[in-house]
Amino acid sequence: MAAPRLPRPPRFDAYAALAGLLGGLLLWGFGLVTRPGDEPIVLLPGAWPVLVPLAVMACCELARRTAPRAALLTATVTLVLDTVTQGNLVTLVMYTDVMYAAVLYGTPASARRIPWITGLLSVAATVASFAAWRVPEALLIGAAVAILTFAPASTGLIVRNHRDAAEAARLRAEQTALLAELDRAQAVTAERARMARELHDMVANHLSAIAIHSTAALSLDDPATTRQALGVIRENSVEGLAEMRRLIGILRDSSGDVEPVAAPTLDGLGALVDGARANGLDVALEADPGEGLPAPVELAAYRIVQESLTNALKHAAPGPVTVALGRRDGALHITVTSPYGEDRDGPRVPGSGAGLVGMRERAALLRGSFAAGPEVSPDGVIWAVRAVLPLVEAEGASA
Repeated sequence: MAAPRLPRPPRFDAYAALAGLLGGLLLWGFGLVTRPGDEPIVLLPGAWPVLVPLAVMACCELARRTAPRAALLTATVTLVLDTVTQGNLVTLVMYTDVMYAAVLYGTPASARRIPWITGLLSVAATVASFAAWRVPEALLIGAAVAILTFAPASTGLIVRNHRDAAEAARLRAEQTALLAELDRAQAVTAERARMARELHDMVANHLSAIAIHSTAALSLDDPATTRQALGVIRENSVEGLAEMRRLIGILRDSSGDVEPVAAPTLDGLGALVDGARANGLDVALEADPGEGLPAPVELAAYRIVQESLTNALKHAAPGPVTVALGRRDGALHITVTSPYGEDRDGPRVPGSGAGLVGMRERAALLRGSFAAGPEVSPDGVIWAVRAVLPLVEAEGASA
């Protein structure tokens, strides 16, 4: 099993290590040292011992980002070794950079602990040196220790905090942009569904009547019946085109200069029922919705009744169709019933089920309930559409 390969140091670190080594060699060549050879702490006098800490510190500089903790520990030992020689200024400078990199690129635990450790070390060096020599100049030892350790560690911590804050802000911005995109996609989907419901409810009734009457006109060889069917077809075609133009005008207008088209209300149920009767349905209307209904409830109720009559025109067996609206228990109750059976003698129009889906969606948007299906009544099997639209939820939504 091959040993794992160590990560390659960044190019900047290699240049920094090479520059430090060459700079230290240049000072060594000129004989520039940080301590005279006759000082008591210099245990290894001479020029050559200075090169060993310099070379090791350059290697630590090379590993400042790939192995920051190991580099700092090795650099600290190297710094102690440098103190027993005549010293090199570049070695001290490279140590400060290794300390800075250990806080900036190390683990979060190291970034928290190193400034505290170096701060305590600086205070301890100041107190110990003053207690040993009792002269003000002894305080400079603590200052030197702080400059070499605490200052770069604190700088690294500040830069790291700013970097982490910038990264957190970037992540928040990305999350905000993602949420905005999701909201936009949901809004587009909801608007497309709303437009599909409106288009279906506005046009399906007229197209169904056209299909049924045109089929009847083609199947019956009676000029009077054909003429009557063509009249119904023309009337539904004109009304369907008018509603289509109104919807297209709403979609195309982006200036806001044109007044919006008024939404259908329950006041138009009479005309809606009259149109269904003209198309051949035997419709009875029982409506007592009361006053002051919220606009979303009126629109949803109108569309549910309209789609129910369209479905009755397309699929119901011969017989009476009943439309009942009443206001009870803080909600508008809608019931549309029609005969259910296979004994339909007129032409049928295939359905896609979009009407039931649209009615259910309209009720769900108002936190209401919707049900449609066959039921057994004293008059036989009927198809019943029942919807309950709460008025309180609709008032909160419209507000």
